[in-house]
Amino acid sequence: MSEWLNGIYNDFYRSVIYDERYKLILEGLGNTIIIAIGAVIIGILLGTIISIVKYTNKQRGKFRLLNKIFDIYVNIIRGTPSVLQLMIMYYIIFKTSTVDSVIIGMIAFGINSSAYVAEILRSGFDSIDDGQVEAGLSLGLSFRQTLKHIIVPQAVKISLPSMGNEFVTLIKETAIAGYIGITDLTKASDIIASRTYEYFFPLILVALIYLLLTTTVSKLLKRIERKLDVND
Repeated sequence: MSEWLNGIYNDFYRSVIYDERYKLILEGLGNTIIIAIGAVIIGILLGTIISIVKYTNKQRGKFRLLNKIFDIYVNIIRGTPSVLQLMIMYYIIFKTSTVDSVIIGMIAFGINSSAYVAEILRSGFDSIDDGQVEAGLSLGLSFRQTLKHIIVPQAVKISLPSMGNEFVTLIKETAIAGYIGITDLTKASDIIASRTYEYFFPLILVALIYLLLTTTVSKLLKRIERKLDVND
């Protein structure tokens, strides 16, 4: 038994501790978190703008050209693989740029997320009775004020569970960041495995870190949902 435990410890030491290889995992964790947070912010901002434009076009008939452009944008982003979008962003759009690859990854994942956020929020908007817009206007509010104070808060609350799933998915999707040379968690485990020819501990450790990240985000979002329910 002791020999078996010693063997496991030696494998773990050689894979993770020796030559400070754990620093690669810490670097990958930092890059993964930075990319995920940046992409979430970009995705929420762009997705919210798109959904509001689409809802305004539906209710008031405005922004018709912009609405068509956003329809095409959402269809293209949702209809192509995220890894392909990442590579196009790095090898074509930013080919001659000196922008850091982490920033490029953040933009690429943010753009990808924005299309899904836009559709999630759009379904939230569509679930709200049109009579609430008319009620807001009849109370003397402008359409913009009605959106800000009545429609958007309800749409966000309705969409929150689906938004949470999108954020969790986004964290896991950052695992492809290594395609453009970013040392994310998955790339870190691959580098360690290529040096030690030991795959078990690097992969299992990274899998546990991903599980911890996604579980933490899920619990945080559920807490926010419960708080909103209590406020109601």
